[in-house]
Amino acid sequence: MSNIVDEVNKFREERDWNQFHNPKDLAISVSLEASELVENFQWKSSEEALLEKQQNIKEELADVLIYSLMLASDLGLDYQEIIREKLCLNRQRYPVTKSKGIKKKYTEL
Repeated sequence: MSNIVDEVNKFREERDWNQFHNPKDLAISVSLEASELVENFQWKSSEEALLEKQQNIKEELADVLIYSLMLASDLGLDYQEIIREKLCLNRQRYPVTKSKGIKKKYTEL
């Protein structure tokens, strides 16, 4: 199986959608799709939302991920690398000894 980024980009290229996918519009699309994802949880508990809207939650999450992967690819960023870099930074900001079981932001620890 090919790399998921390659699959996403091939899908886009086959439809000639690259012309519509500049970084600004991809970033906007990530935000819009994230809002559609969040809408599934509005006025419901997590349990209710997952029970009633699981398929839609999966589809909207996939949209967020697809647009994010396209944006990373277009910017020449390796999504695995930037995630690892962010995890490294978060390990520094949220050391286990100070943050375990605590929901405070790193600036408040």
